[in-house]
Amino acid sequence: MSTYIGNELELFAKATNWKQYYAKYLRPHIKGHVLEVGAGIGGTTTVLCDQTQESWTCLEPDEYMAEQIELRVKDNIHSCSVIAGTIDDLPQNATFDTIMYIDVIEHIANDRDEILRATQRLKPQGKLIILVPAHQWLFSPFDKEIGHFRRYNKKMLRSIMPTSLKETSLFYLDSVGMFASIANKFILKQLYPTSDQIRFWDKTMLPISKIFDAIIFYTMGKSLIGVWKKQ
Repeated sequence: MSTYIGNELELFAKATNWKQYYAKYLRPHIKGHVLEVGAGIGGTTTVLCDQTQESWTCLEPDEYMAEQIELRVKDNIHSCSVIAGTIDDLPQNATFDTIMYIDVIEHIANDRDEILRATQRLKPQGKLIILVPAHQWLFSPFDKEIGHFRRYNKKMLRSIMPTSLKETSLFYLDSVGMFASIANKFILKQLYPTSDQIRFWDKTMLPISKIFDAIIFYTMGKSLIGVWKKQ
């Protein structure tokens, strides 16, 4: 078991517009037997799992957080099970149609090995979904404080993918939010945003991002989303 060093999950759980925004792009790919790696406290689970999936497994190495997921989902997501551990703690024969890493890969020192292990757990034609913070030049004290090893651009994310995976889509989201990240790195230099700042970003800045992202064809943003299919 491991203990997660950040405490931002409860804070960002309030970013409901953001979660619904990226969920719109992920839901078409989430089918069958689903594995959510690094499920945290279940905030993403409750947004993405609509119970049309055959099963949903939350994998979380922090035992306390795994307990929080169970409390969050037990009464309203009956297809969901929780495992406290890493991908190596799954049953040996367990495979999945969809494997997701939502704001997780950046916390893993050897990201390439992690993706390889995940690929071995994917069924043929299965989907690997990844959402990560974008642009290493935006790496800030906040990233360091919550245990990020890196941020990603498209080239970096593509470089860790095994040849057995074919890229389906790769694009940036939240172009306006990127400027908030720039402001924090170079001006505010905060270890954590405040609740008011999260609320302003989610309620005021994000609706503008939704418009601008489409105008610039999703070529810029503070987050990067990728989907790959196993051949």
